[in-house]
Amino acid sequence: MEITARIGMVNYINTAPLYEVWRQTVHRADWQVTEAPPSVLNRMLHENRLDLGFVSSQEYALHPDQYRIMSDLSISATGAVGSVFLFSELPIASLGDQLVLLSSQSQTSVSLVKIIFEEFYQIRPRYRLDLAEEVGADLERPVAVLAIGDEALRLSVAGKYPHRLDLGEAWQARTGLPFVFAVWAVREDFCRNEPDTVLAIYQELHRCLRQGKERLLEISATVAGRVPMDEEACYRYLQGIEYDLSPEKQEALAKFFEYLIKRGEVPASALPLKVCGKH
Repeated sequence: MEITARIGMVNYINTAPLYEVWRQTVHRADWQVTEAPPSVLNRMLHENRLDLGFVSSQEYALHPDQYRIMSDLSISATGAVGSVFLFSELPIASLGDQLVLLSSQSQTSVSLVKIIFEEFYQIRPRYRLDLAEEVGADLERPVAVLAIGDEALRLSVAGKYPHRLDLGEAWQARTGLPFVFAVWAVREDFCRNEPDTVLAIYQELHRCLRQGKERLLEISATVAGRVPMDEEACYRYLQGIEYDLSPEKQEALAKFFEYLIKRGEVPASALPLKVCGKH
């Protein structure tokens, strides 16, 4: 069987309303799905080992000549997201020159927390990149930890840190906009050469998402044990995750990219956004 599409999927709880339905209902042997954290999918898409996938928003901005953004799909939040947190032993404003551990799983959240520190709070901590769950006893202990996805949900449930900052909430407080953490990026050449396949995947993603939203209580009960967290808490959390890419979300994405361009982290060609698959 010839592989016609190589698709990257994130299997965090926040993708469950889409991905649980996909796994149960999409049976295409010619569509090869790779499950991995955003940082791995970012690299695979860039290296042409995937054709499209759920990736960090910043990955698109880093290589805008290689990708288009699939319309009407994202992982985003208007205000608190509930799974992208800075956990801290000190008040956030007191973290200047303190050691902060940054999750190695997502470029977007790492850049966002640096923007919040350096642009919003006007402080500059020291940073180390790693997983919160893998802090070695032989290393300097960080005062604060950035965690995303299921790792952030686990730390939130554990309640070990007296201070925590929801990055989506902090962004909205300053900009008045939602925040887009992840997008569906399609390689430019694949979008151009395989428009029918892109459209078919786009339609399946939207069908799965529609059905997933209708089955949210059932899906919450299925996935809550991964953290583990209470089923009702999982349901409330998933109700707060947004999956659209409305004009306001596109404005928010552009605002984030403006910060990244100004900071020299991505090329100016990240703007304007290029959208693929709108039908």
